[in-house]
Amino acid sequence: MSVGNSLRSTLCLIVLWFHLPGDVHAFDNTRVESVSSRDSSRQALRAGVEMELSREWLKAINHYEDAIKTWPDSRDLEHGLRRSKIHFGIVRRYADESFETRLLKKSTTDALSLFNDVLGRVRENYVDPLSSTSFVSHGTESFYLALANDRFREAHLPKADWDDIQDVRRILREKYWNKRISYQGGAEEIVREVMEIAHDRLGMSRVAVVMEYLFGGCNALDDYSNFLTPNRLDDLYGNIDGEFVGIGIEIKAEKGKGLLLVNVLDDSPAERGGATVGDFIVAIDGVNCRSMSTDEAARLLRGPSGSMVRLSLKTPDVETTRNRAFVRRSVQVKSIPVAKIVDQERGIAYLKLATFQKSSAGELDDALNKLRGEGMRKLIWDVRGNPGGLLTAAVEVLDRFIPEGTLVSTRGRTQDQNWRYSASRPGTWDVPLVLLTDGDSASASEIVAGAIRDHGRGVIVGRQTYGKWSVQSIFPVRQKTGLRLTTAKFYSPNDHTLGKIGVAPDIKVEKPKERTAFYRGRPGQDVADDADIQKAIEVFKHR
Repeated sequence: MSVGNSLRSTLCLIVLWFHLPGDVHAFDNTRVESVSSRDSSRQALRAGVEMELSREWLKAINHYEDAIKTWPDSRDLEHGLRRSKIHFGIVRRYADESFETRLLKKSTTDALSLFNDVLGRVRENYVDPLSSTSFVSHGTESFYLALANDRFREAHLPKADWDDIQDVRRILREKYWNKRISYQGGAEEIVREVMEIAHDRLGMSRVAVVMEYLFGGCNALDDYSNFLTPNRLDDLYGNIDGEFVGIGIEIKAEKGKGLLLVNVLDDSPAERGGATVGDFIVAIDGVNCRSMSTDEAARLLRGPSGSMVRLSLKTPDVETTRNRAFVRRSVQVKSIPVAKIVDQERGIAYLKLATFQKSSAGELDDALNKLRGEGMRKLIWDVRGNPGGLLTAAVEVLDRFIPEGTLVSTRGRTQDQNWRYSASRPGTWDVPLVLLTDGDSASASEIVAGAIRDHGRGVIVGRQTYGKWSVQSIFPVRQKTGLRLTTAKFYSPNDHTLGKIGVAPDIKVEKPKERTAFYRGRPGQDVADDADIQKAIEVFKHR
């Protein structure tokens, strides 16, 4: 199945509708305080605005998303979420080395050609019809907010007068906001006009303006459709292939503390060098990273295979830091990090499938054969925390357990996005199944859950899945960039599509306070500590 070059991944989320955004600088704290006493949603709004004013964009995004669950009809909260996401995207771009060294270095002609290419592909292939007016309006919105973004101004307007910047923003609001495009070439004409205004009045790079219209235009799409810089495209392909060049760590920024190691891959340079989950990276090659974002840190951690990076690591509650040198190399990411017998007497096996990638089906075959040799008669299949991956990988692994019938189907705007995938009887495992799911089981994981449910192939235990029921295709664009677009929705065997809903478990288990070692796909903790696995074992006792 392919569009452009190939269908490479299955990811999705929520469509964000375009509206006139509020400007965080325009909020009056006194006004927000006065209404907060009357409306709890206003208290949530004020807290979000304070995060925005502190430039804590990711924290603001998480806050607004949680608040909207409580007050889904609050447009102010929706606007705050939208602002925060756009600002976060701007900051991420300017922490991306490939964006600065490749895209911003383009000529104006090449930048405009890239803009037109992306717009054309979006209009032709995106799952829902999208006008040039909407795409360009989102670009105007992004540029408007970028002019108030510290990171953007630092890069392009370090000496510009704020009154001059505000004057350009006023022009954007009054002349270009939602400006209708009624003829071919109108999109480029608007971008040209705006870039000349910014260049003449602020001395700005024309290419920087075009890039805001290119990246910002993609904000008209769902959250899992976007333009990919060379580095982002490489990361995505690495995710699909299950292979990266690096030291084998997953990090999370914690301001003031450093970069928390949330995972250290088996047999990676990091593991061999003594890095452990729970450590904090506090310096990279001597550069203090206690207050860095993950993107800023990733820029320093990147490097070619064979090169060296020096990290200062700190274990919580230990005063001293330890310095280690790691050599970057190709690191394999296992699709199935754990496969073991958890109840020998009953022959209950446990298998963790962490992601759906090219190697998933082969790894599954090896794991199942190993488990059968160890006495497997029943299987707990864990896709908790699995964000998805390749649709084809989901089909291949399902085909190991479902003997016949439809596994999943897809439908899109174009004929080549309409497919039905069916099971092939040879090689099917008839072992009884319990599938573990949670709120982070998404996309390809939900293809599995939907098929297991509709075919009555097993019992689903845990929590409602995320609700990503759309297919993304990757289109290579110029100079090693790419465009990830939602091109279809997928449907379960019984023709259900559960976007924003998810698959409900047959047996619900309350969400644990923290992820266990098994949950993260790393053995080393007693099964008794995992409530979901215990419930699955209990299910098998009665079947």
